[in-house]
Amino acid sequence: MNFKDITVGIVTFRSEKVIFKCLKSLINIKKIIILDNSNDLFLKEKIKKIYPHIKFILSKKNNGYGAGNNKIFRLAKTSHILVLNPDTILSKNCIKELIHQANLIKNKFAILAPSEKKIIKKGITEVEHVKGFSMLVNLSKIKKIKMFDENYFLYLEEIDLCKRLKLISEKIYICGKAKITHLSAKSSNIGFEFEKCRNWHWMWSKVYYDKKFYGRIYAIKRSFFYLLKNFFKSIFFLLILNYDKFMISYLRFSGTYNSLIGKRSWYRPKIN
Repeated sequence: MNFKDITVGIVTFRSEKVIFKCLKSLINIKKIIILDNSNDLFLKEKIKKIYPHIKFILSKKNNGYGAGNNKIFRLAKTSHILVLNPDTILSKNCIKELIHQANLIKNKFAILAPSEKKIIKKGITEVEHVKGFSMLVNLSKIKKIKMFDENYFLYLEEIDLCKRLKLISEKIYICGKAKITHLSAKSSNIGFEFEKCRNWHWMWSKVYYDKKFYGRIYAIKRSFFYLLKNFFKSIFFLLILNYDKFMISYLRFSGTYNSLIGKRSWYRPKIN
């Protein structure tokens, strides 16, 4: 494997404050696909002016992180995709180290992820799952399990992906020498609306994941406490007129409840 075998794929949503640092850190990578879920024509024009080689796709409908990456997987012409969040910054030799380790193990991996700068590791470590903000995926392996589960809108889609890969005995590694900085929860600049979306989908995805892999009864038992807790917290914060905490508690309750009764992940962030 070498640099020409990799396409970088980035799914964005109102990410103009962070994505340019990410793009600047992509050394020696010419094939980049950005799929924007906020239909941000201004961002597209700005990026294309600086990086005309980038393929930028405006998605008229926001189908979430997993669905956005799946579309990039289908469009890519390379054997490997480096999935990145827009709020990541790669170290100078990050991709070079990923390629080096991939060649050492003769490409026998489904996912090879870089390591956060704060984690001191050398070589590669086999793991059960990796965080989804950055991972080099072997496209032929990912397609065996039909890529990301698009029922998830946000959160746990990468854990689900890794779980299904492990079930068919595929290998997942972290490369200690490939360093990356993740700004964490900075990928979108829509303020409190992003917090609302995050809290609803975190709870929805947790219940959906549990039902999918461990069954409905297990999911009910595991989530029932949180359902009641957030129900009573939402009433309390409403009574004391704390709108922000009321909304967070209510949305966590709503995400849990909707997933338990089998409703799809319908909540979407509201933007102007």
